[in-house]
Amino acid sequence: MGNQDARLLGADFVRASACLIVLFHHLAQRIDFRTPLGSEPMQVLSNGGGLGVGLFFVLSGFLLSIPFWRALDAGGDLPSLRVYWLRRAARILPCFWLALIVTFILSVALFDVKLDQWLWLRLVAGFALVSDWHWLTLFPVEVNSPLWSIGFEASSYFFLPLGFAVLVAYGRALPPWGKRLAWFGVIGAALLAHMTFYNLVTVDPINRGWEYGLQGGAKVWMPWFNPFSFFAMFALGALAGGLQTLLAGKRNWAADMVFLAAMIGAGIFMYLTARFEGGELYGLLQVPYRFPIMHAMVALALALGPSTLLAGRLLDNPLVGYVARVSFGIYVWHYLLIELVRRFWLPDMALGTMTDATAFWSASAAVVLASLVVATASYRWLEAPVVGWARMLEPERPAKVTIRPA
Repeated sequence: MGNQDARLLGADFVRASACLIVLFHHLAQRIDFRTPLGSEPMQVLSNGGGLGVGLFFVLSGFLLSIPFWRALDAGGDLPSLRVYWLRRAARILPCFWLALIVTFILSVALFDVKLDQWLWLRLVAGFALVSDWHWLTLFPVEVNSPLWSIGFEASSYFFLPLGFAVLVAYGRALPPWGKRLAWFGVIGAALLAHMTFYNLVTVDPINRGWEYGLQGGAKVWMPWFNPFSFFAMFALGALAGGLQTLLAGKRNWAADMVFLAAMIGAGIFMYLTARFEGGELYGLLQVPYRFPIMHAMVALALALGPSTLLAGRLLDNPLVGYVARVSFGIYVWHYLLIELVRRFWLPDMALGTMTDATAFWSASAAVVLASLVVATASYRWLEAPVVGWARMLEPERPAKVTIRPA
């Protein structure tokens, strides 16, 4: 079996797409849309780039659920939680913690951010991966706003094994399809917890709004941006993981057709949504990013990608694979790089101010290139070595890896 056959086809494309959507979203936000530079595609990116974050959560749920589904179907014990947490910590903490430290230092030294007890509190909450539970800490640092989502991701890591533990306790005797249907109960529980959260949690209304900075923006997002709403996206991806394990080894052209239809449908939905709307794009029960329509289409594509004969291979090409491989570094560093370009090269590159097309595209190219360079260095000298070291700490290492997601 070739390397391409051993991969979860389609996962690289979704990861790379999500990463680039977020990157170009933050670049497009710098444009003054009253000028010719603010074309329709740029407006779409500016309005809907947050949808890329939703893609990340569906993809993560899909990838991380597969070992749990396999163990559940085999009737054995669930995967080792020690190994699960060790792998998750090794994959995200070194790069994330370094980005937190560097951003914190630069925000005070170069961007005149006030160093007070609240800034320290936010940093500590970010390090502890609990920044997602309160509006005060939702953005763990200034200047590098995308780091907000890592806390939500970590909470989803915690909820996933709990969902499977419940399924083992009450649904072990169910047939394979019955277990997948029972997983809708986990999604429903996440939505119920989300509703409870936004009905009980009160957000300080003083200085509420993005005009008051990240803290004011956090008050706009919460209480609808909460750990449970993002776990609902994550859990939908986990359902796709369950479907994929049932379809594993089955490949045909029908999968290609449905896979492409789901991918194209998700793209069209995202484009039309962002063309006519902006803001947080709340969906069912005020879950962000028009949940669950886009998420369901992407989940369906992920479930069918490994069963395709051609489409998955075409999309998961070497270039896409490279971007997917370094995507985490791109995500955590690109916004800080944009701010450094504004600070030292192009002061006009503030939010909603750029009118010069040449300056914008030159600066954007520099940011994209710098993001790729920094992310590549991060993957090669920090992320991959730590992951390799963590694998050696596992109690039992598999003799052969049969699934190697991006």
